[in-house]
Amino acid sequence: MRVLILGGTTEASALARLLAGDSRFEATLSLAGRTAAPKTQPIATRTGGFGGVEGLSQWLRDQATDAVIDATHPYADRISANAVAACAQSGVSLASIVRPAWAPQSGDAWQTVPNAETAATALGQTPRRVFLSLGRRDLHAFAEAPQHRYIARSVDPPQQLSLPPDMRFLQARGPFDLVAETRLLADEKIEVIVSKNSGGTSTYPKIHAARNLGLPVVMIARPDKAVGHVLDSPEEAIAWLAQQRGHDRTPRSLRGV
Repeated sequence: MRVLILGGTTEASALARLLAGDSRFEATLSLAGRTAAPKTQPIATRTGGFGGVEGLSQWLRDQATDAVIDATHPYADRISANAVAACAQSGVSLASIVRPAWAPQSGDAWQTVPNAETAATALGQTPRRVFLSLGRRDLHAFAEAPQHRYIARSVDPPQQLSLPPDMRFLQARGPFDLVAETRLLADEKIEVIVSKNSGGTSTYPKIHAARNLGLPVVMIARPDKAVGHVLDSPEEAIAWLAQQRGHDRTPRSLRGV
């Protein structure tokens, strides 16, 4: 059974490892190419876009793909919408691993905003020391709030031409731990954090540290993402794939691919 994983997350990597040792499946992991040096994966990997709905639909047909697992980041809404449309167009089964969002706990001080531009405005006019933990793609939005001192952390350096004048960059890849995150926030005298609600455990320690230190968090809400059959984990994805494999015993030649 041929499987395409739309990846870029820890769940996608975990699923790739599970599929690598399973002779029932022939899997390919697709990465968007936003990370310069992604981790080596144990299955066939492709990098870059497909060319929209039509391009993805054609790729699925060309590769005689039987199923797609969308394991993209919660904020990668465009590729998820394309996957839903392309799979419907191609008659390919689609499931989506949906990572639960973080929920505020007792002691959290969150201000939820819809996007990075609104987050920049929410920081206010008084200069503050700000920790940006939202990846590199939205850093340009904070050029509209140049009065603040920023520390921005992401896997790769920013590429935008327009950035705040007082921004220091930390290049790092999770997972992070609570002790180190608490030390970072305290040592840098951070006054407010801006984060995306990525969910999962890899980057949550910064939220826990903010709670312990009494720091406010400007939380950028998730976009509405199109999904296929909703799954909770890579292990559940394997079970779903096995079920699909059991349902479809029709040779590819009879399916017109």
